[in-house]
Amino acid sequence: MLNRIADLFKGKEAKAELEFLEKNNIQIDAERGFIVDGIVANSLSERLEYFSNRKLNNFDDLKELFYKAILINEKIDLEIASGRYVARLGNNEENLQQLKTVIFKLNDYYKQFKRDR
Repeated sequence: MLNRIADLFKGKEAKAELEFLEKNNIQIDAERGFIVDGIVANSLSERLEYFSNRKLNNFDDLKELFYKAILINEKIDLEIASGRYVARLGNNEENLQQLKTVIFKLNDYYKQFKRDR
């Protein structure tokens, strides 16, 4: 009986996770990692590495991304506010906002479904 109840909750959790991924346009590819709004997140790894002070080099570790997000977002906001973009990364306001959106969605996914409580 207890196993049936546990299976029922697992099913609801999995369904909620799938609905969240679909609603936020997030896909998980075994080879390329997370795809958010059609953008392979790991293709932004050079910017991630720069804004995380070389602490992160890909989007695979959601826990680390979650804990470093405040620093990353602060640095992105500072670059946007100053208007002095890092030319070697090809930064501009549009692609930095895009990076912030990717980080926000992945953090939200981690917070709701992957974080140990």
